[in-house]
Amino acid sequence: MLYPLSTLVLAPVLIGQGRYVRRVTPRLPEPEGERHGTVGQGPELRLLILGDSAAAGVGVSNQQDALAGQLVRRLAGDHRVIWRLLAATGRKAADVLEALNAEPGDHYDVVLVSVGVNDVTGRTGTQQWLSLLNELSDRLINGLGAARVLFTAIPPMHLFPALPQPLRWYLGMRARRLNGLMESVCKSRSELEYLCVSFPFEPGFMASDGFHPGSDAYRLWAGHAASCICNGAQAPTPEIVQGITGSSGHVY
Repeated sequence: MLYPLSTLVLAPVLIGQGRYVRRVTPRLPEPEGERHGTVGQGPELRLLILGDSAAAGVGVSNQQDALAGQLVRRLAGDHRVIWRLLAATGRKAADVLEALNAEPGDHYDVVLVSVGVNDVTGRTGTQQWLSLLNELSDRLINGLGAARVLFTAIPPMHLFPALPQPLRWYLGMRARRLNGLMESVCKSRSELEYLCVSFPFEPGFMASDGFHPGSDAYRLWAGHAASCICNGAQAPTPEIVQGITGSSGHVY
């Protein structure tokens, strides 16, 4: 009840603030570097990193410092990692599914997904969100043979000081709502895991735009994901903060 009411009452303010933030927020490019490869020695692990601009590594200049590069390096200590990055700025869940369906039907053991920020800002409906998450899961598990799919939680947008109020509160409310649905989908299937990362909102962890992760944040995300992948279950964190990207109505 609160969400539709606040949408109606605050619509003029939210629209104005969203336009302002889009206008003043720097548009960072996707980093340079390899988006696929084979590295390491040991048991073979086929890895797909899938999603939006956070998955693509926006916020750093090279893929070696982004999520893909840092995660692959960690896993390569114990595995022969055959990996691929399939991600782009601005993708919502529907775009991620479309891009995945357009790809050859390769096999992957583990898939790490970052999606949802653009669904928050783009106002993807809750039923559509659930449907897309289930379709995406079916495609990854049944189509690509993934034994494990890790869905990274949407960030706590209500904690981003760069966002003006009430836009910050409103986006945070939407993010929590979609996260709750994502977590319920993950609990419904043994192959799915809901990945939360404890992320300090401190200088050095954020990119220059104030919304995307910096290299330290990607390092933390990659370390947590690697522990989860290698240990077979999500590693505990002392203080859970859901997700590690950010949004301003900005495309991710």
